[in-house]
Amino acid sequence: MSILTDDAQTNLALKGTLLEGIRAALNRALRGKADVVEKVIACLLARGHLLLEDLPGLGKTTLAKAIAFAVGGNFSRVQCTPDLLPGDITGFSVFNQKTREFEFLSGPVFSDVLLADEINRTTPRTQSALLEAMAERQVTVDNIRHTLTPMFFVVATQNPFEHHGTYPLPEAQLDRFAMKLAVGYPEKSDELGLLAAAIGYVDDPLIQKSVLLKGQLAGLQEQVSKVLVQPNLQEYLVDLGRATRVHPKVTLGLSPRGLLIWQRVAQAWAFLKDRPFVTPDDIQDIAIPVLSVRLGLAPDEASNIINQLLETVPVPV
Repeated sequence: MSILTDDAQTNLALKGTLLEGIRAALNRALRGKADVVEKVIACLLARGHLLLEDLPGLGKTTLAKAIAFAVGGNFSRVQCTPDLLPGDITGFSVFNQKTREFEFLSGPVFSDVLLADEINRTTPRTQSALLEAMAERQVTVDNIRHTLTPMFFVVATQNPFEHHGTYPLPEAQLDRFAMKLAVGYPEKSDELGLLAAAIGYVDDPLIQKSVLLKGQLAGLQEQVSKVLVQPNLQEYLVDLGRATRVHPKVTLGLSPRGLLIWQRVAQAWAFLKDRPFVTPDDIQDIAIPVLSVRLGLAPDEASNIINQLLETVPVPV
C-alpha cells in the first residue's frame, strides 16, 4: 500500500512529466549528448548560470534556444564584440521630446534566457554589466534599479583555443557561473542522423514547443531548494572547499559563494535522480563542472586536479 497522499503522488507524477519533457526537448536539440543535457538541467534547476567552453558549430546556440523554448521563456542573444557597450546589454535612458522626460529602453538582459555568445570577445567593462544581473537578477541604470525576470538564466559561450583579440573573464565574473561544460563532438551515428534530418529541413516544432507553463520552473526550483543536505555532507563540502585553498596547483581556492553554488547544484542533481536527499556521489558527480569554472585551472589539468582533491578528502559514512 502506498504511504503517499493523492496530492503527493500527483506532484511526483507532474514532476516526472515536466522533467522528461525538458529532457526530450533538449536532447532533440543537442543530439547524443544526454550527459551534457542532464547537467544543463541541473544548472537551470539550481538557479545558476552556464558557461559553455567549446569550439564553434557544436550546437551551443541551438541548446540555448531550446532551453528558452522548453521553459516557456523569452530568448535574447548578444553577439559579444570589442565595441559592445554595457548599455547594449542592460539598456539605456533616452529623452522623449513629447513627454519631456527620460524613458528607459530595456536591453537584451530583460529576457528569461540570455545567450552571451563569445563573451570573452567583449571588454571587461561590458562583461561587468552582467555581474549584477547574474548575482542579483537586477540591473541599475542611472541610479534606478530594474528587476529582471525570476527565471533569468545566462548561457555564455567562449572558444578555449582562440585567444587573439579576446579578454579573459575575470575571477569575479567566473564565480557567478554555476558550472562550465564542454559539448564535444557527437558520435558518428549522431552526425549521420543530423545529416539525414537536414534533408528537406524545416524547423522542428517539438523543439520550439513549450514544456513548462508560467511559474512551473519556479515551482521545480523551490522543490530543489528543499532537498535535504545532512550536516555531515555539508562538512564534507566545506572540507573539500578548504582543500582547494591549500592545493599547490590551485591558484584560486573555492569561495564561500562557490560552496553555496556547489550545494545547490548537488541538490538539483539529487532531485534529477528522484531522491529527496543529497549523497556524496551527488557532490562528486558535479564537482568537475562546478569547480573547473572557478579554481583558475588550465582546461587540460582541471579534471585530474579535481579528482585528486576528491580522493584526498575522506568521504562521510
